[in-house]
Amino acid sequence: MNALGLLRPDFLLFVCLFLLFVGVIAFNRITQTHKVYLAFHFLMMLWPLGQFAVHITDYPEYQSFFIQLSFAAVGLIGPGWLFFVLFLTGRTAFLKPWRVVAILVPSLVSVAGVVWNPNHLFLKPYTDTYAEREYGPLFWLLTFIQFSYLFVTLINMFHALRADSSVHRRKQLATTLIGMFVLTVFSVLDLLVNVLLEDSLPVIPGLMSLGILLSDCCFVLAIYRYGMFDILSMAQQDIIDHMTTGIVVIDDNGKVLEANRGSVPFVQTAKGETFEMEKFLAPLHNQEEVGEFLYRYRHYPQERLQTEISLQDSRHVSLQISPVLDDMKSVLGRVITFHDVTELRKLVDEMNRKNEALHERNLELITIQEELYRVNLKLEQMAITDGLTGCYNRRFLMQQLEHEVLLNLRYRIPFSIFLFDIDFFKQINDRYGHLTGDEVIRRTADAVKASLRRTDILARYGGEEFTVYLPHTNQEQAELLAHRIMQAVADNRVEAGDEEIGITISMGIISENDFDRQVDDVKEYLRSLFSRVDAALYKAKNEGRNRVVTAS
Repeated sequence: MNALGLLRPDFLLFVCLFLLFVGVIAFNRITQTHKVYLAFHFLMMLWPLGQFAVHITDYPEYQSFFIQLSFAAVGLIGPGWLFFVLFLTGRTAFLKPWRVVAILVPSLVSVAGVVWNPNHLFLKPYTDTYAEREYGPLFWLLTFIQFSYLFVTLINMFHALRADSSVHRRKQLATTLIGMFVLTVFSVLDLLVNVLLEDSLPVIPGLMSLGILLSDCCFVLAIYRYGMFDILSMAQQDIIDHMTTGIVVIDDNGKVLEANRGSVPFVQTAKGETFEMEKFLAPLHNQEEVGEFLYRYRHYPQERLQTEISLQDSRHVSLQISPVLDDMKSVLGRVITFHDVTELRKLVDEMNRKNEALHERNLELITIQEELYRVNLKLEQMAITDGLTGCYNRRFLMQQLEHEVLLNLRYRIPFSIFLFDIDFFKQINDRYGHLTGDEVIRRTADAVKASLRRTDILARYGGEEFTVYLPHTNQEQAELLAHRIMQAVADNRVEAGDEEIGITISMGIISENDFDRQVDDVKEYLRSLFSRVDAALYKAKNEGRNRVVTAS
C-alpha cells in the first residue's frame, strides 16, 4: 500500500463527501427527495474514492478496478443529475417506467464500455501501472453522453425556473443550477488540464473531486436552506392520511400510487395494485348514473367526473375523479376521492320533507288569505250596501257626497239629487205582508237602477225612501230623467198571489247651479240640500202623489 495516496486531495475530498453523506442521514428526516439525493451523493463519492485508491496500491488489477469504479460512477452521474432535478422540481409524474429505461440506456452503454474496455478502447496504462493512462474513443463517448445529460438537465432547470413564481422555490432551483455549473466547470478543467493538455501542463490532482464537493455543498444548501417544500410535502402527507375523505392516486394504467387511510372504509387497495373502477362499481350497475359515469371514465380520462352512489350498506358516497395532466395536457394519472355524504343526505332529505310540509302550510295560508280577502270584500260590500236591494246605503252616499260636492263647486260642475219614496207603502205592507213589501222595495230599486246612468249613485235612504245622486246633471236633464224613472216604476208590477200590485213613487228634485256661494262646512251644506229636496218630496205627496216636484 502506498501511504502517499492518503495525502492526495482526492482522499481529503472523499472524506468531506463522506461526512456530508453521514450528516444528511444522521440529522434529518429522510424524504423522497433526500433518498434521491443520497443515491446521487453516493455516486459522486465513488469518483474521489477510485481516484485516490489507484495510488494506494501497486497491483495493476486493483488499479484497473478502482479506475473502472470511478468512471462507472461518472457514467451514472448524468442520469443521476436528471433524476435528482426531476424530483427537486416536482416532476416525478414524468418518470414512467419506459422513460426511466430510455434515460438509463445511454448511461448503461457507456458504463458497459468502461467495465468491458475491449482492446483498451476506453483506456490503457502507459506502463504497467494505471496511475498514468491513455484514453480511447469509448472515453470520449462517455464524456459526450455525460455532457448530453447535462444539457437535458439544464433545459429542465431553466424551464422550472421560468415556470415557478415562488421566490423560495426559485432560490432553491438557482442554487442547484449553480452546483451543476460548478461541477461542469471543474469537470471541463480536469478534462483540459489532466487529459487534453497533460503533455504541456502539469497534472493537477483532485480537480473534478473538488468540483464534486463544491457542487454537493450547493445541492445540500438547496435542499436544506430552501427545501421547505419537503417539509410541506410531509405535512401534506400527514394531513391527507388523517383526512376522513378517502383519496386514491392512480397512474394512467390504473396502478395505485398512493392511498390514504380514509380510503379504507370505501375500497380495499394498496400501493402497486391495480384499481379497477368497473369492479368497484359492479354491485351498483342497476343505478342509473353508474353506466354513464363508467362510460365517461373509460373514454374521457381528461375530464373531471363526479357522481353520488349508494353502497350496499346504505351509505351514500360522493365519488370524484380529477385528472393529473402534464404541460402537454396528457393524462399522467387520476386522483379519486371518496366522501361519505350519508349524514348530509339524511339532512337534505329531512330538509326536503320539512320544505314540503312548509310548502303545504304555505298553500293553506294562501287559501286562508284568499278566503279572508273574499270575506273582507264581502264585509266591505255589506258595509256600504243595503242588504235587501243591493243599492248603496245612506252612510256610503253621504261620504261620497262630501267629496263629490266640493269638487263640483270648485270646478263649477252642475249636479242634481232625487229623493223619492213608494206611494202607499204602509197599505201594501198591511194588506199583503212584509215579504211582499220587501219584494216591492226590491223591484222598485231594480226599475230605478235600470233607468240610471253608470255614474249615477242610487242609495236606500231609509225604509221605502231612496235617493239618487246625479253628477254633471242640470235641472232640465234631471226633470227628464225623473219622469223616465216614474214611468219605469209605474210599468213595473209586482205579483201578490192572484193579484198584481201597481207601484208609483213621489219624487223631489234639487239641482245645484249656484257656484258663487261659499261652503265652509260641507256637512251643513248637504243637510241644507236634503232639507230642501225633502220639502219638495212632501209637497209631491201632498199634491196627490205619483208626481215630481222640483225644489225651489
